[in-house]
Amino acid sequence: MDLKPNDHTTINRHIGARIRTHRKNRGITIQALAERIHKSRATVSKYETGEIGLDMVTLFAIASALEVTPNQLIDYRVNTPKAALPNSALKTFHNATQLYFYFYDGRYNRLKDGVINILPLESSPKPSANQQTATLTISVVTPNGKNSEIYYLGDVTYSDRLIRFSFVNQYNTLEESLLYIFNPLELRDSTYGMLCGISSADMRPCAFKCLVSLTSHPYSDELKEQLRLTKDELKESKKLNMLVIDNVL
Repeated sequence: MDLKPNDHTTINRHIGARIRTHRKNRGITIQALAERIHKSRATVSKYETGEIGLDMVTLFAIASALEVTPNQLIDYRVNTPKAALPNSALKTFHNATQLYFYFYDGRYNRLKDGVINILPLESSPKPSANQQTATLTISVVTPNGKNSEIYYLGDVTYSDRLIRFSFVNQYNTLEESLLYIFNPLELRDSTYGMLCGISSADMRPCAFKCLVSLTSHPYSDELKEQLRLTKDELKESKKLNMLVIDNVL
């Protein structure tokens, strides 16, 4: 999030929103958090709405109570002048700023989806003709049946052939995921790709076939089949001893 250097109200609201997000994702009530940091419920509520600011001691206490790092609560950037960008900068998906992301997790027999937001070039810390900052939010269902979201922050680098997203889990910075997709320069609104990372369930390297699209798709058996590895992909992967994905829609 970009902020003006002296915009204290915006900073307080941003940190408060991050506290609220992490608290809810962990199923902690305002009262429970207040008790953990030895503050009143009203005070914690004002922290979350940005009505009052946090001192460093309280910030670290809240981060500890929520089992996150302080940086995960204050992940903002101050606006600074940016270098001029070339007009010839490549674009992804015809200047798309939001993409929909799907993959099938066979471990749980479940489709999973997410939203990728590509931030403007001028918002990137290091302006580049072929690199931008991006976020990824994946919807998940916890073992107890609760809906939750995992938030990733990273970069997108693109060429006329492939697009690479590099994301870091903001709730667990040890988890980094790479998403490679074909760049559909022709007029089409979706493309296949591969998501590579670490399985949080058993800490093993893993990869998933995925679909990235300009438009959202309803969950269906047809979408599920699209995201399964095809016989040809399995055959070629066995022959080459590596997982490969075709871009045939």
